[in-house]
Amino acid sequence: MKKLSVLISFSILFQSCFSYKTVDINSIAIDKKQKIEVKGIGGTNMKGTLVFKNEQILTLDNNGQLQKIPMSEINEVKVRKFSIFKTAIRFAAIYGLLVVFALSAGDLN
Repeated sequence: MKKLSVLISFSILFQSCFSYKTVDINSIAIDKKQKIEVKGIGGTNMKGTLVFKNEQILTLDNNGQLQKIPMSEINEVKVRKFSIFKTAIRFAAIYGLLVVFALSAGDLN
């Protein structure tokens, strides 16, 4: 039971410690290999690592496959960033749940 609760805690904790922030496409640096999400005009969403960018095309690497997106079809670009606030909240919630489970099971008495 204890191993299962630790496994579930870690999976929840690291599930969503990242968030996406909308940025101007011209401000993204290529050399950082940033993970981005692109929303196209037709409502299509694509995620991947930025490989190449110029005035006409944006190239993403998505699990080894290169996706070329024309700049004219891009509606919004979001950059993935680590969120310390989300991580801290999740850690506190998981720790609290583990303490409650331990008290209810009688492990801490």
